[in-house]
Amino acid sequence: MKMIRVTGLVKNYGRVKALKSISFEVDKGSVFGFIGRNGAGKTTTMNILTGLISFNSGKIFIKGKDFLKYKREAIKSIGYLPETPAFYNYMNAYQYLNFMRDIIGADTEKPDKYIKSLLDMVKLTKKAKRRIGGYSRGMKQRLALAVAFMNNPEILLLDEPASALDPEGRLEMLELIESLKNDRITIFLSTHILNDAERVCDKICIIDEGKIILTEDLSQLYKTCIQPIFDIEFEEEPEKEIDRLERLSWIENIKKEGKKVSLYVRDIDHAKKEILKEVSKLNINIASYQIRKSTLEDIFIRMIKNEDI
Repeated sequence: MKMIRVTGLVKNYGRVKALKSISFEVDKGSVFGFIGRNGAGKTTTMNILTGLISFNSGKIFIKGKDFLKYKREAIKSIGYLPETPAFYNYMNAYQYLNFMRDIIGADTEKPDKYIKSLLDMVKLTKKAKRRIGGYSRGMKQRLALAVAFMNNPEILLLDEPASALDPEGRLEMLELIESLKNDRITIFLSTHILNDAERVCDKICIIDEGKIILTEDLSQLYKTCIQPIFDIEFEEEPEKEIDRLERLSWIENIKKEGKKVSLYVRDIDHAKKEILKEVSKLNINIASYQIRKSTLEDIFIRMIKNEDI
């Protein structure tokens, strides 16, 4: 079953075209990774799907029903975690969730028991009586997830849920997403952190400058777009040497980090024959050399690079 189906969605802010007729589908019980750089159109799409802003043209279907015709019903089936959730910092988590339960109108027979179950789900039970103002960013994100999950939604929209978290907080958030995935909750995950998407997503949709570049199952994406990367580390930081490599027609892109250079090539067989020969011509010593498999980040870089050409 398609829980979300978007066709030809257009959103303009005056003369600025934020979304340029985008289309995608999200399967029931899957984690759909909506990937793009900051400003690509991710949050605009999220705000449209939650009914916070309107759109100029196109169609949205939630659980097979027209979003505009059945908007109130559709929104009841959606939980939303915004990128920067706001709180009343003088409240504690237990008070805040009870307050939000009244605002949302969550239908629960035993509210206290349900609030405790939410706190347990996001691992805040032991900190439930502490003021929210004293929470870490990760704790606040987990509390916001509890709010998003309050009305037992079938669909969760998560907007950059781990972008501002430290490594420990990111890990906790990803573990929560994985646990919800196991419960067959449909998750629409907007992020620019590709490692996170690679860990939890079933399908990847890449958006750039308001256009969908690619939509593919993650497993299939590796099969069709995978291309080995040549990693070369030099003893000194390369400067002019990069210019020489960039002139080679069979090198598609070069990514440089300090002394390390990653070469993305168009013809893998040709590269294997020629790359060491070309590198040996450079007036710089090699510290290490290896060929590795592509990651989602590598695929993303290649797709964006091709789109910019």
